[in-house]
Amino acid sequence: MTNARAVVLLSGGMDSATAAAMTKARGFELYALSFRYGQRHALELEAARRVAAHLGVARHVIVDIDLRAFGGSALTAEIAVPKDRSAEVIGSGIPVTYVPARNTIFLSFALAWAETLGVTDIVIGVNALDYSGYPDCRPEYIAAFQHLANLATRAGTELKQRFTIHTPLILLAKREIVERGAALGLDYGLTLSCYDPSEAGEACGRCDACQLRRKGFREAGLEDPGKYQTAGRGER
Repeated sequence: MTNARAVVLLSGGMDSATAAAMTKARGFELYALSFRYGQRHALELEAARRVAAHLGVARHVIVDIDLRAFGGSALTAEIAVPKDRSAEVIGSGIPVTYVPARNTIFLSFALAWAETLGVTDIVIGVNALDYSGYPDCRPEYIAAFQHLANLATRAGTELKQRFTIHTPLILLAKREIVERGAALGLDYGLTLSCYDPSEAGEACGRCDACQLRRKGFREAGLEDPGKYQTAGRGER
């Protein structure tokens, strides 16, 4: 691709980093977008900066919004982050770590930035296999937002441009995600996936995100370079 550009949502976790690396490998110039939204794991933004530098993005913007004003999630309110849950429990129901309308909010900002840049490709690292309980990670949601993007913008109506929401990870298992990133030379040691890290940026190893990450590395036969508070915790 020549002169292809994409707005990529970059949280600093392994999924968004892999999606960004895959997009770069396709020849896109990356415009990374991250959010400081009142999340308890705001240290992920340092990881996002590291990943953005590692991938050589054209520009990295961090937007401040405060979803603590609404709460309703273990990530934005004084609600305990679930720990040591089984794979069966993790894969069922909508967990308390779901942040109401978060992906809709993030994609709306990405759409606004894309329109100002004259970009029609937006990338989000959602995954429907591990987080089937998250309604805003499902293919039908992404299809609906893409339809909205083309109805609700000047670019999509007057200029007849077509927005595409890319979800390169949506049907991949965590093992496959790890394998894709490793094959592209992505340094997963730069990422932080944990919902409840220490002040030093060490992952807890016990929340859902940590357990799924470690499972992915284990099944891929690769060592997880992430830093954990207690070695061996969270292995399942």
